[in-house]
Amino acid sequence: QVDVAAMVRLFGYVDVTDTGFIVAVLSIAFNPLFWNVVARWEHKTRALSQVFGSPRAACYCLGAVILVLNCVRSHCFTEAMKSQPKLEGWDFHWTYYSGLAISAVGTLFVISSFLALGFTGTFLGDYFGILMEEKVTSFPFSVLDNPMYWGSTAIYLGWSLMHASPAGLLLTAVVAISYTIAVLYEGPFTEEIYRQKQKGVKSK
Repeated sequence: QVDVAAMVRLFGYVDVTDTGFIVAVLSIAFNPLFWNVVARWEHKTRALSQVFGSPRAACYCLGAVILVLNCVRSHCFTEAMKSQPKLEGWDFHWTYYSGLAISAVGTLFVISSFLALGFTGTFLGDYFGILMEEKVTSFPFSVLDNPMYWGSTAIYLGWSLMHASPAGLLLTAVVAISYTIAVLYEGPFTEEIYRQKQKGVKSK
């Protein structure tokens, strides 16, 4: 059971009306919305592929924009944490090293996901018509679904613990929610793309 009193005490440290906190929430929510809207628009119109001369070049450009936006998100997240108080009972070595370990695991999932998928596989290449030959089942996909998203969430969780930051923990929850929505939005659409690919192969 959730200790409601502890949750109320924890988030009593967070000023959700602070400008930096609001900017961080908006940046967290914006990123997956942006890449899903743009990628679906590209899948429907092929407009970016036409502008950049090829699907691969367009995908690389979108990936670069996503990376920049993720850096902005991380900066906003960190600034929001720094502007709000720490939780006194958590500002100890054990909390710091626990957070460091969680961030390290998250980084492992993110990097290994990227290596398994490649650049285009990571940055929505299938929406550009750059399809993988088969589903990736090697680590970390053998451990959990969507390891890139949950690895990223773990990094933010660890970062928040390292800073003993209630604001960071609340923002991490926003990250988890935004990724959960993204998975629900992306999953069926991506499956349909590969289903159409299989139909095309069988019809030949």
